[in-house]
Amino acid sequence: MRWPTPYDLATGLVTGVAPHDEADPGPLRVVPTTLPPLAALEAAVLPALRRPPCLLSFSGGLDSSLVLAVAVRVARREGLPDPVPVTWRFTGAPRAYESPWQDEIVRVLDVGRDWQILRADDDLDLIGPVARRFLHRFGVLHPLNLHLHLPIVELAAGGSLLTGGGGDQILAGWRRPAPASLREAAGRLRAGLRRRPPATQVFPWLRPAAAREVRRAFRAEERAEPVRLADRVAWHLRRRDLRTSVACATLVADAHDVRLVQPLLDPVFTGALVRWAGHLRRPTRAQLLAGIAAGELPAPVTAVRRKAHFLAVFLRSPTREFVRRWDGDGVNEDVVDPAALREVWSRWPIPECTAGLVQHLWLRQHPPASSPRPAPRMEVSP
Repeated sequence: MRWPTPYDLATGLVTGVAPHDEADPGPLRVVPTTLPPLAALEAAVLPALRRPPCLLSFSGGLDSSLVLAVAVRVARREGLPDPVPVTWRFTGAPRAYESPWQDEIVRVLDVGRDWQILRADDDLDLIGPVARRFLHRFGVLHPLNLHLHLPIVELAAGGSLLTGGGGDQILAGWRRPAPASLREAAGRLRAGLRRRPPATQVFPWLRPAAAREVRRAFRAEERAEPVRLADRVAWHLRRRDLRTSVACATLVADAHDVRLVQPLLDPVFTGALVRWAGHLRRPTRAQLLAGIAAGELPAPVTAVRRKAHFLAVFLRSPTREFVRRWDGDGVNEDVVDPAALREVWSRWPIPECTAGLVQHLWLRQHPPASSPRPAPRMEVSP
């Protein structure tokens, strides 16, 4: 299943992992290669550079900075136009503030002349003006902040778009490095035990059986993530969460005649990464980035930085007003308890995992003049 289901939207999580022997792995796979990772990444960005205008969704984070640096390096070597970074900047979301890093990366790469900065206040709310255009054309997709890329895709119409998509899975994953001492290991265990409230507290808007099932599925998936890098990469490439994200982003890009290129998910790059570091157990993102850069990229590109958080960008006035007025109608009551959801939505900010219900219920109340994209039949149960 390559699209979010009603159950996914109700619970806020997309879980499931395809078996090893799935007949159609799609574009997410590992292709063996003898190329070093940097050379493989250079090859991955080249098709996008050859289809101008080549835009790059640039947040200033590690993944988009790496892709931008590699793309600039390849463009100048091949005599092609530089990629054009496009950046959102937000008001009222201090945890999403990355401007200093954005400025520094653009400066060291000397791509400021064509840099496009888009500014948003309530524009990117879950049901704000950008999301409304998106929902009316495509319906509810995954991830639920995918509408953030709609204005960027529109700018790239007829050309190509590079992103740092997949970095959180391929270069980071969930598992922390092994504890350095027994004391640290014991501390992690105690902290883990303290973080295990009942499922009905974690998902209070769900019926108890659904809350228990979705937490069980997600915790099982977290525990199943392999330790060895080669196995971890192959496993993440089979996860529904990542495959659905790629399928939905591709759908939006194709609708605008845009070639979407996500180099960190390129099969040859993942093959090169596995060949170089596949034997490592729980490698850190910093280790992998240093090895990929191989001393060939400016130091700020891979420098450690605070990871930004964007929830406040998407929970703004339109969503606050919508959940305040919601009358309890329109949910699958076998999975969602409407009274409990109204109680949850009476407090601000609302839980991130209820974002799909916000978009689903808004679209139900405000259907498009014509039907959105045709979608496959979607199951209701887990």
